[in-house]
Amino acid sequence: MSASSSTFTRGATDPVVLRNRRRVSTWLFAICVMLLGMIGLGGFTRLTGSGLSIMDWRPVTGMIPPLSHAEWVRQFELYKTIPQYRILHDGFGLAGFQKIFWAEWTHRFWGRMIGFVLFIPLVWFAVTGALSRGLIARLVLFFVLGGLQGAIGWFMVASGFDPDSTAVEPVRLVLHLCFALVLYVAILWTALSVRTPQPTFIPAVAGVLRVRRAVRLAAVLLATTIVAGGFTAGTHAGFAYNTFPLMEGRVVPAQYAQLEPFWRNWFENIAAVQFDHRLLATLTVLTIGMALVMGLREPKLGRSAQDGLMIMGWAVLIQYALGVTTLLLVVPVWAGTVHQTFAAILLGILVMVLHRLRGVGRP
Repeated sequence: MSASSSTFTRGATDPVVLRNRRRVSTWLFAICVMLLGMIGLGGFTRLTGSGLSIMDWRPVTGMIPPLSHAEWVRQFELYKTIPQYRILHDGFGLAGFQKIFWAEWTHRFWGRMIGFVLFIPLVWFAVTGALSRGLIARLVLFFVLGGLQGAIGWFMVASGFDPDSTAVEPVRLVLHLCFALVLYVAILWTALSVRTPQPTFIPAVAGVLRVRRAVRLAAVLLATTIVAGGFTAGTHAGFAYNTFPLMEGRVVPAQYAQLEPFWRNWFENIAAVQFDHRLLATLTVLTIGMALVMGLREPKLGRSAQDGLMIMGWAVLIQYALGVTTLLLVVPVWAGTVHQTFAAILLGILVMVLHRLRGVGRP
């Protein structure tokens, strides 16, 4: 049993323990919602070309936006030194710069707010005895990782300052996104464990085990699909081959393997990057559909797990439809932002289902 579980299992009928369990888990769920907002803001800044508008990284003083015309001019002059301005935004003026600046500033400010919302209640709950030592250590680790995520974000942005670049490097973009999702999943799992520390027993019959394996496979496929989506975003592959289900009239595009060595196609070739994302998304839908059908036909799975599977089934259809819509409309900002955000929501739903299945074979 994890540290967070054991914290609230002892004396689980005690009203104080029950109250602390609800308060702590609600706080952690709120942080997860804030992380979803952060992921959405990250997608918005990427699609609007706002991510490179702030040329300096000031973890503390950066919370204060420009308060004078002279500071706005200074920030704008810094932005004019990078290729993105000359190629994409040349001549759009201070007012245009302010629009993209506010998007990136909001993204960074929201990240700082998440740090405050994690750290301040953590201190309060620790002082009042609502947390065990193990859970305190875990949450402190999350706080440190959150700070590291900010540093990774700057590492990503800095790649866009290269004289030969107009955007951040795809690999750094994917690293930033994946680290955010890992932190989101870790906090969500902890929140679920605090809210329901004792898993519901599910008999380990063959049908139940098959469902659990299918959900685990779906989680791996979804995670891989999200990584592929990051490369699709980083290489701007979504702006090409805007038909579905075929790509230039073919199932597999003719340009799929045009780079040498072959593995470079998975990360740099627009045709291959987009095809891989489509294929992985389709496999994810089929795997979740298979898990749903098997789960609904297995009565020993229990109502709670079956309800989770049903939610997962509807969510993956919504996400797939969002992906196709984003592609056919040639990646409008609203569609791309919603598609990226809902990918994290779908991942959270799979985490919830896996959490409900953790009681398989455990009395």
